Amino acid sequence: MTITPTMTGADASQPRRDRGPAAERLPDHRLVAHATGRYIARIQPQYLSNTSSAVAELARLRRGAGKRVHQVQDLWGIGGTEELARLLDGRDEFIRPAFAEEAVFLASTLWALHQQSCRDAGMHDRRQNLGGAVRTLIRLKGASAEDEEDSPLRKRLVRAGTAESLDSVAVRLREIVLLLRGAREPLDYARLAGQLYRWQHRPDRAGVQREWGREFHLAAVTGKGRPGSVHDTGDTGKAGDAVDRALTPDEEYGGYAAGE
Repeated sequence: MTITPTMTGADASQPRRDRGPAAERLPDHRLVAHATGRYIARIQPQYLSNTSSAVAELARLRRGAGKRVHQVQDLWGIGGTEELARLLDGRDEFIRPAFAEEAVFLASTLWALHQQSCRDAGMHDRRQNLGGAVRTLIRLKGASAEDEEDSPLRKRLVRAGTAESLDSVAVRLREIVLLLRGAREPLDYARLAGQLYRWQHRPDRAGVQREWGREFHLAAVTGKGRPGSVHDTGDTGKAGDAVDRALTPDEEYGGYAAGE
């Protein structure tokens, strides 16, 4: 499956179609996050309300969790990749569409695995990033502050961050997601998709690795749960919800509304 836009002949001289000011403002990594967020925001409420088509779609998507987009031909035509294709239509300046496709597919299928059998809460939640989710999970396991740095869960995050191939990242993220599912700790899959897109471009990889580490360390001062979560201790404080405030506006990966 290829979504690389091409223009030949007389069409090549035509100006790029205007896809609207909101889409034009989105950098590539944010567009990837936008596509993932819009897809999940549409399907997640349907799954939570037990809509049969959404239940069947997530069952299919779970088969792709931890795999590459070309390895699961049965999933061509469903998932966030179709939303991505719509957003890329007419955007001839978009670079590395194959990276975008891999990122959206991996994030969408991991969300489907995470959401499995949970009908009372959405496991895609924009308030929780990857490092923060791992830190929350460590604390839910009862680790002391002294033991957190040596936790096997932290080591899983480190292994994901130091992986050298997308296949390895996919497998290691799948392991983390299964643990998050057991604890019913959600994750922002739109943000993760934007990070996975950037991770595949080697010059940007170190930045993503730093973000995962920074998310983990920042979560140390934000309490044991997100405000309003099933793990919230009631102590919200000024530190908030484990969102990395050191990130620049261009690194805030959402930009979509629920149901958009």
